[in-house]
Amino acid sequence: MKILIVANWKMNPVTVEQAKTLFGFVKKGIKNTKNAEVVICPPFIYLGILSGLSMGGQDSFWEEKGPFTGAISPEMLKNLGCEYVIIGHSERRENFLETDEMTNKKIKRALAAKLNPILCAGETAEERKNGQTESVLKREIMGGLKDISKEDVSRITIAYEPIWAISKGDPYQTKEIPTPDNIKKISFYIRGLLSEIYGQETVQNIRIIYGGSANSENARGFIKEAGMQGLLVGGASLVAEEFIKLVKNVA
Repeated sequence: MKILIVANWKMNPVTVEQAKTLFGFVKKGIKNTKNAEVVICPPFIYLGILSGLSMGGQDSFWEEKGPFTGAISPEMLKNLGCEYVIIGHSERRENFLETDEMTNKKIKRALAAKLNPILCAGETAEERKNGQTESVLKREIMGGLKDISKEDVSRITIAYEPIWAISKGDPYQTKEIPTPDNIKKISFYIRGLLSEIYGQETVQNIRIIYGGSANSENARGFIKEAGMQGLLVGGASLVAEEFIKLVKNVA
């Protein structure tokens, strides 16, 4: 199973020219990468003009089509060549008040459209301080996977993104970044949680990746030391040289 590196551009860059330039540099810089699958998740409006790498959506709705102004369906993403879709990102939960029930509906629709969902889960600084990390992860992961079959769950990637470590744009300007030991413990917990529902054999095929201020300096530790199967990269994915270096450091 290859390492999965997902570039979440969020609401960046502002212009088509900037998007094409960034994408072009990244595509050229990682063209000889063999041990990692790199997925670019740009804003929706750029999906139709970028090609040559695996693509993904930053979100999708739970219906195929209909009167849902501003929404994008998984079928639309699939039609544009997407293979993946990020669902349940902390910024969607915080800014758009998305619930575990909504996340679950989105995952089911994405699976039906033959996309590979990336389910995000993670705790806030306050929840961490109060010792609620495991309970939050259990609620968000189990809520997102409600009624998902054993056959389908192997197509889902779990992204652990501690909200207190997300950089909000600059991967080097954070108060704290988890150590590989911290992340390794979380990985064991998530895998154990999934094993209770789906069994160890099935869970072996589920990738658990880390998201939260990953950059070229710390990425190797999350993969080699913490044992994560990939990374969800935010701010660092917007700087071509930095992202290329990150990919090469782990792949």
